[in-house]
Amino acid sequence: MKIPSDCRFTQDHEWVKVDGNIAIVGITEFAQSELGEIVFVEVDTVDEEVSAGDVFGTIEAVKTTSDLFMPVSGRILEFNPLIDENEGDNPGIINEDPYGDGWIVKVEMSDPSELDNLLDPKSYEELIG
Repeated sequence: MKIPSDCRFTQDHEWVKVDGNIAIVGITEFAQSELGEIVFVEVDTVDEEVSAGDVFGTIEAVKTTSDLFMPVSGRILEFNPLIDENEGDNPGIINEDPYGDGWIVKVEMSDPSELDNLLDPKSYEELIG
């Protein structure tokens, strides 16, 4: 299972990749494999301030729906247009490329030090066994 070395991870299986003050957030390969075929993603928090740990959306697979938890505090700038039902409407891209084109949101971080609270790749690998 792929665990990118340039990401940080949550206990809830979200990943974060940082580009300056922007955090790109998605779900891990492990999470998408556990969910199965992803059919819908809802994010109605664009342009809102969210805190680390807050629910920022939901992800729906054929058999279940799960909350998406924000790994860092900040303002959500963008919902991936490839996934958005009003644009690309291709949530399955998360199954195909969870760390690339399958990202979910971009966030302008308000407290980058919160990244220190997240798991590094080795710790995340230990978490999922």
